[in-house]
Amino acid sequence: MLKDITLGQFFPGNTIVHKLDPRVKLILTLVYITALFMAKGLPAYALMFVVLLTCILLSKIKPKAVFRGLRPVIIIIAFTVLLNVFFLRGETVLFEYRFIVITQEGLITAVFMALRLMMLIIGSFLLTYTTSPIALTDGLERMLNPLKKIRLPIHELAMMMSIALRMIPTLIEETDKIMSAQKARGADFETGGLIKRAKAILPLIIPLFISAFRRADELAIAMESRCYHGGEGRTRMKVLKMAARDFLGLLWGAMLVAAIVLLGRLG
Repeated sequence: MLKDITLGQFFPGNTIVHKLDPRVKLILTLVYITALFMAKGLPAYALMFVVLLTCILLSKIKPKAVFRGLRPVIIIIAFTVLLNVFFLRGETVLFEYRFIVITQEGLITAVFMALRLMMLIIGSFLLTYTTSPIALTDGLERMLNPLKKIRLPIHELAMMMSIALRMIPTLIEETDKIMSAQKARGADFETGGLIKRAKAILPLIIPLFISAFRRADELAIAMESRCYHGGEGRTRMKVLKMAARDFLGLLWGAMLVAAIVLLGRLG
């Protein structure tokens, strides 16, 4: 299960999606999420799915790696579906037994909700899959640059978010190693009730916290040894510049929102 968590991973590539400006990718991700919540009806969801599938194909990321990120949230998606099926009332009753009532409207809403959650997660993960942590930090900092006028530490905030995102795969790998070591010593994380499993996790949490603090300390020492003192006066090795493909990407995002609004009015 831990190996299925792909948030924060970066898959290097030379595709058009990888080459997009990180600012454009951040904006397009927000546009896609907004359009996804605006989508109503089967044609709108079909369009969002086609757009997402096109982005995956253009990025040349293996579908297995993309859909693997859904496994840790399957329980949340299933729970959301059950809530909509059993608690959303409608006019067309499909099944009724005592207090259990399943309606056609609730079933349709549950299906659309599951599709929305899955496409939202995959679309968000696609941002980190195709953007390196350094590029993501630069793009986020440039986008939030106007907030420096009200004395917000934008560079430090962007750096902390990037480091936190980058550390997720590292901590997952460290957790997997600690679990393997504990299992070799006779620990059991898979059998027993909820309380027993919770107690079994305690020997895992303590070494994980120690490892996380050690890595944080090593990172701080490494940054200080390189004379890092925040964003003031710093220059960049790679200056972000908008290319023609970036403007085409923004145009594509505007067209997507317009199409979703049009489909919503027609529906």
